[in-house]
Amino acid sequence: MVNVSEKLEQGYIQSKVVIEIVGKPKEHVEEAIKKYLDLISKKEDIDILEKEIVPAKELENDDQGLFAIFAELEILTKDITVLMGFCFDYMPSSIEIIEPKEMKLKERDLTGIMNDLQGKLHKLDMGAKQLNNENQFLKQNAYFLATNLFAVLMKTGSRKLDQLSRLSGMSEKDTKEFLEKLIKQGHVKKEGEEYFWQNNDKREKQN
Repeated sequence: MVNVSEKLEQGYIQSKVVIEIVGKPKEHVEEAIKKYLDLISKKEDIDILEKEIVPAKELENDDQGLFAIFAELEILTKDITVLMGFCFDYMPSSIEIIEPKEMKLKERDLTGIMNDLQGKLHKLDMGAKQLNNENQFLKQNAYFLATNLFAVLMKTGSRKLDQLSRLSGMSEKDTKEFLEKLIKQGHVKKEGEEYFWQNNDKREKQN
């Protein structure tokens, strides 16, 4: 049994936090929240005083079938640095400090917190840039694949918009937008309702 008063006298911080996990299926988020709590309970500088898991519920107005589950915790952390580390690692959706009512923050503690924050932000920035580069690569590959597909479909003869949409598996709106790009690039020509694939060699000689 944790002696809260004694811990507070030693400089511990008492807080209420809410941890939220969103995902699917339901069983996955239920298992994930249990693993989170198990990891927290093993931290030497963190004591869980109380915990309550709110049953998982399917998100309203969501067509992806996602579930949200919450864990409401009352915890003791050794100091402000440990509390900030907890926030960085477990990203609670809310936090309320109960005790102490006032805190004096030492310069070295603030320096450590700021350095940790900068490290986390740098890591997030690097991850975002990597995802952006991967996304651009995937978009470029998808563009080349779609271009080649339309080339094959039209080199055998002219096609109408609904035909190209059906054969490519794209919606008519997306097909039309993509064809407009190909027209601007000189790959495709439109006459009436018919789309033609232009001979690249001939087009280059004309230019």
